[in-house]
Amino acid sequence: MGSVRLKKANPLTLALGALLCIFIIVFLVAPSSPSATSRRLDAVTAEHHLSPPTSPYRKPSSRSGIQLKPPPVAHYNLNNVTITTSPIENRENVLILTPMARFYQGYWDNLLKLSYPHELVTLGFILPKTKEGNQATTELQERIHKTQKHGPEQERFKSIIILRQDFEPALQSQDESERHKMQNQKARREVMAKARNSLLFTTLGPDTSWVLWLDSDIIETPPDLIQDLAAFDKPLIVPNCFQRYYDEEHQQMSERPYDFNSWQDSPTAVELASKMGPDEILLEGYAEMATYRTLMAYLTSEDGDRQSAIPLDGVGGTALLVKADVHRDGAMFPPFPFYHLIETEGFAKMAKRLGWQPWGLPNYKVYHYNE
Repeated sequence: MGSVRLKKANPLTLALGALLCIFIIVFLVAPSSPSATSRRLDAVTAEHHLSPPTSPYRKPSSRSGIQLKPPPVAHYNLNNVTITTSPIENRENVLILTPMARFYQGYWDNLLKLSYPHELVTLGFILPKTKEGNQATTELQERIHKTQKHGPEQERFKSIIILRQDFEPALQSQDESERHKMQNQKARREVMAKARNSLLFTTLGPDTSWVLWLDSDIIETPPDLIQDLAAFDKPLIVPNCFQRYYDEEHQQMSERPYDFNSWQDSPTAVELASKMGPDEILLEGYAEMATYRTLMAYLTSEDGDRQSAIPLDGVGGTALLVKADVHRDGAMFPPFPFYHLIETEGFAKMAKRLGWQPWGLPNYKVYHYNE
């Protein structure tokens, strides 16, 4: 058998192999650099507009011995949060909150038309875990993605929060006829109040100046809605909610009042309440419970002044601007009878008890979707 002849190794090849081995050994045993650690921390530290970074403090690694920094402590001086009649000039942050059971394209289109700088606006939504709620969530997320990722810069909002409520809705059907039946009101509005409170308590931030409650079926408002309402310098103020419809009798488009929860109290309503049990509530807009309150819905006039404001005892929540300090003082939406009132009307009563007077604008209109 012939001998095997080995080829002599190239010195350059041996040198490169040695360098590669050294590099691998150093990579495996050397500690991570502080900059790399910092980058890893940044990746897991959550940033949120309501709070400082929320990643927990990590102890130094026994292997590397590197001291990792804890998340920073954020300081907020609420005395520096302004709530003025010139919110744009003072760069005041607005929180628009919407309980949503169905998604209406008109609502989203109208939202995008609001002229208040969107970089100062945070949106908050809460939706039920129902079939309709799931569909609404899907549609909402699609519009959000389109706006925030691909829309014009001026249309993009500061941040958007979506919550899913963890309690059952009072009604399975969201049809207008079912929602407004008198026998459904107490249970329905209890759940609505819980949804509003969950949304409010989760999203109200330390730099929020104004909270605009805007129902998901409000499809038309003036573009300057926020600055218009803020200019009145009222703790809470509500425009008049109407609905456009086709008048068959006169063969033309017309409009009619929609929200009857904005009112001034009456002696009749006070007397009715005095005879009620602790768990009973007064409801407005039903012939079976005539309260004879003065309803803002009927105080509008064709040539009325949009700047005319009146004091109210109850408010609706279709479109309601609230100074954030009113909520910070503890005014919320009672899901229980509060002086025989509930939800938004109970909120108005609670605000008054805290010294904040509600106001309404009979001739300043927003419009509700017509099913």
